[in-house]
Amino acid sequence: MPFPDFMQTLPSLNLPFPEDIVQSNAVLSEAGLVVFFTFHKDMDLPPHAHRAQWGSVIEGEIEMTIGDETKIYGPGDSYFIPEGVTHSARIAAGSRVIDVFEETDRYPLKG
Repeated sequence: MPFPDFMQTLPSLNLPFPEDIVQSNAVLSEAGLVVFFTFHKDMDLPPHAHRAQWGSVIEGEIEMTIGDETKIYGPGDSYFIPEGVTHSARIAAGSRVIDVFEETDRYPLKG
């Protein structure tokens, strides 16, 4: 099931990935950034690190490596990535994920 229409009208982000691969809608506050991701195609996210991140898989599957541990996350699973820890992911087409970033400027809003 897609995110509700009202959530899809939230601002999108200026991501370094094509929109035909991943769609984003976000809520930005002074405390953090909440992003609703919809992955239209399989995507490999290369290793990187930043401030803390928490996420939950709503639909689909993510194979994520956080530090030295690789795990497969499915619907209802959540994950936490501490600040500065290198992580990468293989995200299956059709996945929907909610991520919360400690960084308010992790990705800029479009427009």
